[in-house]
Amino acid sequence: MKIDESTPRARFFLPARQGAGAALVALYFLLLPVLLSGCGGAPAGVAPPVLAPPAVPAASDEAFLDDVSHRTFLYFWDLADPTTGLIPDRWPTRSFASVAATGFGLTAYPIGAERGWITREAARERTLHTLRFLAAAPEGDAAVGMTAYHGFFYHFLDPSTGRRFEKVELSTVDTALLLAGVMFTAEYFDGSDPKEQEIRRLAERLYDRADWTWAQPRPPSIVLGWHPESGFIHSDWRGYNEAMIVYLLALGSTTHPVGEDAWGEWTSRYKTDEFEGQRYLQFAPLFGHHYSHVWIDFRGIGDPTIQKIGLDYFENSRRATLAQRAWAIRNPRGWKGLSADVWGVSACDGPADVELPYGNETRRFWTYAGRGVGADFVLDDGTIAPTAAGGSVPFAPEVAIPALRAMAGRYGEPLYGRYGFVDAFNPSWNYPAEIAKLHHGRFVRGLGWFDTDWLGIDQGPILAMIENHRTGLVWKTMRKNPHLRRGLMRAGFTGGWLDEAP
Repeated sequence: MKIDESTPRARFFLPARQGAGAALVALYFLLLPVLLSGCGGAPAGVAPPVLAPPAVPAASDEAFLDDVSHRTFLYFWDLADPTTGLIPDRWPTRSFASVAATGFGLTAYPIGAERGWITREAARERTLHTLRFLAAAPEGDAAVGMTAYHGFFYHFLDPSTGRRFEKVELSTVDTALLLAGVMFTAEYFDGSDPKEQEIRRLAERLYDRADWTWAQPRPPSIVLGWHPESGFIHSDWRGYNEAMIVYLLALGSTTHPVGEDAWGEWTSRYKTDEFEGQRYLQFAPLFGHHYSHVWIDFRGIGDPTIQKIGLDYFENSRRATLAQRAWAIRNPRGWKGLSADVWGVSACDGPADVELPYGNETRRFWTYAGRGVGADFVLDDGTIAPTAAGGSVPFAPEVAIPALRAMAGRYGEPLYGRYGFVDAFNPSWNYPAEIAKLHHGRFVRGLGWFDTDWLGIDQGPILAMIENHRTGLVWKTMRKNPHLRRGLMRAGFTGGWLDEAP
């Protein structure tokens, strides 16, 4: 199946003028319920009323962040497939492995070692195991039995074999998120130990294999993806969204680099507007303001386009964060639970695809959707994604940390458990099973709807961005990577740490 920006459902979930990112996100949203239906589905039902008081976060912010980070780290440490090292897209629902989540997992292991949750040796072994699998996995244009082609990996893989899951696309952005994690491990494991040397060799091999020029069927832009059954997807990455990392890694390649005009094509669809008192580059779901920032410290550096606007990309994400919080405070649609400390609209699960009475009108609710709020786009059904605040901790710690604490303290176990925050919750959902059947998750009387899954692409930004706020580990480590530095400089970035010796 192919979806481009002319597809009605794609336009419904994210407007075409948001750029090519809309199409890929829409593709994921459309396919996910189908894919999950073949993976066992998620539990649904009505939970009994909460009898015990909610869990109270630790007394200090530092202790609380320790707890959030440790729980979130364990998602990757506990759940990586023992054969392939791949990370599941979600848990406990039985699911395919996610290439992007695996990139976040590779980023998580050094954080765990630095925090003392595991040893450096254990982190090294897990990393090496994963990279060996990725480097040896079969590549080719066959529709079945392959993991990658032209150095790009399929979006979802069978966790135990690492082969393509059903008919998902070969994904440039998910490969970029994987490679960012791979390159982070190459810089972190910088010792003379033979295994650390092997990590560096495998990381270079994986990065060098990505044929970015092949992924330009309509140069100078880079395509979203490719299917062996039908060829390239009909949309390219343009405009501000999560795919900055795609272009920067493509520009930095020493084997298959794209031309410098590719960055100009990427920025050609930027849209700056004002929303909730903040002027910034628009992308409605907050995840688009997080993903590339996990590995790139954008503070004080900028390309000519963002400098002309008068910002850097870090400040842009800060403004997006503050605008979302202001939206929740104003709460123009009157959703239950939104406040200065409970906010964050981003792509996430939801209770059901259904229209139901809410107040004096009928409201639409969704399952997995590209939720977001912005100047020219609002898709909001009262569902809150904690990763929105978690991924924003470095940008606006004064509002993001209190939000995480408030959500954990107010809602307790249905929201905050074994692996930290579940994907999403909706305090406005007050519909027992006899009124509305849930697609997944659970209804807790008096509190609302709560997801029962943790998602790898949520957990990665929460863990890494909290660590970047506290120590700058990922940012400082990636500043040394010659490929990233080269990509930034070819895109025209100057200033800050780029002007210093690595």
